[in-house]
Amino acid sequence: MSAKPSFLKRMFLLLWNTVNGIRKLIINVIFFGLLAVIAVAILNSEDDIIIEDQSALVLNLSGSIVDQKHYVDPIEMAFSQGQANDPEGEILLADLLYTINNATEDARINSIVLDLGNLQDAGISKMTAIGNALKQFKAANKSVIAMANGYDQNQYFLASFADKIYLNNQGMVSLDGLSRYRLYYKSALEKLKITTHVFRVGTFKSAVEPFIRDDMSDADKVASKVLLNDIWQSYSTIVASNRQIGPDQLVLGTDEYLAELDKAQGDSAQMAVNMKWVDELVSADAFRVAMIERVGSDKEGKNFKQISYNNYRSLTAPTPKFVKNDSIAIIVAKGTILNGKQPAGQIGGESTSKLLMRARFDDKVKAVVLRVDSPGGSAFASEQIRQEVLALKAAGKPVVVSMGSLAASGGYWISASADYIVATPTTLTGSIGIFGMFATFEQALNHIGVTSDGVATSDWAGLSPVRELSPKVATVIQRHIERGYHEFISLVAKERHMTLEQVDNIAQGRVWTGKRALTLGLVDELGDMELALAKAADLAKMDKFDVKVIEQELSAEQQIMQQIMGASAAYVPDSVRQTSVVEQFIKHWAGAFETLSMFDDPNHVYMYCENCNY
Repeated sequence: MSAKPSFLKRMFLLLWNTVNGIRKLIINVIFFGLLAVIAVAILNSEDDIIIEDQSALVLNLSGSIVDQKHYVDPIEMAFSQGQANDPEGEILLADLLYTINNATEDARINSIVLDLGNLQDAGISKMTAIGNALKQFKAANKSVIAMANGYDQNQYFLASFADKIYLNNQGMVSLDGLSRYRLYYKSALEKLKITTHVFRVGTFKSAVEPFIRDDMSDADKVASKVLLNDIWQSYSTIVASNRQIGPDQLVLGTDEYLAELDKAQGDSAQMAVNMKWVDELVSADAFRVAMIERVGSDKEGKNFKQISYNNYRSLTAPTPKFVKNDSIAIIVAKGTILNGKQPAGQIGGESTSKLLMRARFDDKVKAVVLRVDSPGGSAFASEQIRQEVLALKAAGKPVVVSMGSLAASGGYWISASADYIVATPTTLTGSIGIFGMFATFEQALNHIGVTSDGVATSDWAGLSPVRELSPKVATVIQRHIERGYHEFISLVAKERHMTLEQVDNIAQGRVWTGKRALTLGLVDELGDMELALAKAADLAKMDKFDVKVIEQELSAEQQIMQQIMGASAAYVPDSVRQTSVVEQFIKHWAGAFETLSMFDDPNHVYMYCENCNY
């Protein structure tokens, strides 16, 4: 029995809750009052966006390029949006491709300027699709220009599709290749006297290695090396072809790099020109002048004629239309696979299944393209989603999977039963394996003098994180994991028309690129979303069709708030929007524990690919 709080303690809590409530109320009143004023000013603005003839479309891409956006709380969005290094900003790949394709047909746009300085993440698969759209733009006798103060490896991949690459004369191009290093916690856990219980099947299923080793296993090193080489070969081949240089000229050995740097008298920017990585060095003002010469000056005569990505997107975005014709539904499964209902932009066993169910009961939907961009997660939730794929097929509606940057482990499980699987050459897929893991703290508690004792009616009733795990119980759990692995390879063998031995040889938790997965029989064809849609139409015997995106719908209030907050974000003072150093530090280190959020499987069984974080 616990003691009741003292009178003084209760009074203190009551006083604190009252003061804290008043504080929050005042802050909210001030904030939303300010927001209302800003919103009214924006909505009543008479400044119309006009596209002048022969203008440049500036693709000022900030944040990450994704297949599906996360739903973000509007207030959080207002305070984070617009920051130069905001990692949470998201650009929808479909929107970006639509905008580039629209600009290709728009006579008012004669150039695209790639402003990539704030691009955080995209993935080679998505950037290749963007690059192909830029090629179509150039094929229409239009030019693509890239300009940045410096290029990292991802930014440079996109820049390589430009007709001309400018670099600030104080900048540099950072091309490092690929690596995979991880932190290992075995010794730390032992010092903390935490016992980690791991159950797995698969030589290459290395997601749990950091908890049971102090270094990378030989098997993981072999698999990771092959995978990195495959991805880098795709990267270097495309970039070298775009720049008309040799693939071996992109990443130099240290001796060769020093020699080239010496030739440029230590100037990294000049070295980039010498290596033909970029075409010209300019200051920001010199670039402005060069673009005025190319496209002309704006009405004020201070800058070149241009329109930003967001403004052009708002002017040319397709208006929602009622789908009258038979359609192919696109459903996106992006992120870690979790149980239950998850918000928009994440995968939930129940919520994603519900989206598939909507397509099944929609008479206008004749086929489904499931866009998978996931490293997996909960085995239970993965099977929930796969069962809905089977239900769609049973209803006579073909299902085609379009794999994005990754579709591994649980991501492959939900894909395996599709009628057809399309991957990109650099899609990370496979990772057919399974594991379970949990920790017990009996040694840590014993070390400080805390013990656990009692009685139970069975070996199962006494299971607890504060007590030692029985070897017999561990044997039972391992048996369940082995059964799960057998079910995984049996599923793949059945759906991909292979023997168990064939699947086991390419499974064991090993990750493959899409290019290798095609030769191994894990996918049917290499291509993008357009190919997946065409295949779905072919399987459904459709000559004409609409495309219908089925996703979680925001409430009217959520949509209004997002629009207002998104529009007003630029008006929020930087001093208000900036986070403290402490908050940034906490946010940075919180990412190290992000994967722990996936451990919610009711049976503690997971299909997750840790190797897919490149």
